[in-house]
Amino acid sequence: MNDNLKQQFAQDGYLVIEQAFSADSIASIRQAAARIVDDFDIESHRSVFSTLHRDADRDRYFMDSAKAVHCFLEEEALDAEGNLTQSRERAINKIGHALHDFVPEFTDFCRQPIIGRLLRELGYVEPQLWQTMYIFKQPRIGGEVRWHQDASYLISEPSSVVGFWVALEDARKDNGCLWVEPGGHHRPLSEIYEVDPTTRRGELRRLSEPDWPQQDEAIAVEVPAGSLVIFSDHMPHYSSPNRSEHSRQAFTMHFAEGSSHWSEKNWLQRSRIGSFEA
Repeated sequence: MNDNLKQQFAQDGYLVIEQAFSADSIASIRQAAARIVDDFDIESHRSVFSTLHRDADRDRYFMDSAKAVHCFLEEEALDAEGNLTQSRERAINKIGHALHDFVPEFTDFCRQPIIGRLLRELGYVEPQLWQTMYIFKQPRIGGEVRWHQDASYLISEPSSVVGFWVALEDARKDNGCLWVEPGGHHRPLSEIYEVDPTTRRGELRRLSEPDWPQQDEAIAVEVPAGSLVIFSDHMPHYSSPNRSEHSRQAFTMHFAEGSSHWSEKNWLQRSRIGSFEA
């Protein structure tokens, strides 16, 4: 990462690096994800992941995924009676949120030298990997992810979370690519999701009236497979529903600086988190 790229990240709040990851490394985690889906007891766990209901439906299964590997369904994979309308492999919205701890292929992927090097060049001294997600964005039913800022859900003081979003397939407008608001990371948080440490019940509170960008103010981040998108935790971003015939699979990692305080009101709590080194 040269000085121009660092300046661009500071100015825009996001950065695209194409050809960051090899086809072999991508194939490795795609195969691991397929294995997890094959082993998933879909009859016992019908937990849906959706961002359209202001996160009011976060259940114990979701909260426990902070220290586990859990699968979540697409909202449109179930009918009104809760019956599956899709095959198992087409019903999963995402897998989260500790893949890097429990699945060797994901552990290896996260420890590729390029990741550690980029974190150091961004100024991280003691980066810690808090969360990993495998996102499917299924054909025809891939759910919308509403406009949001990651720091609303991953609270650190001072704010230090950074997202590494890896395209495992080509991401385009028609299959639900990311949209961002360049420079939007300079705005304060619009919302915050806090969980009561005792009851583990969460609430999304508005801090100000959200002023999310209009379509002509946002940028579609269309990237080929193997690309890395890095974005600030205050960067507003969004992805549309996928109504195409092609999935848009991605893998996301969220890091925080070790010296930054991790709020006890975060939904994501880990009993132990060490410094990330690659």
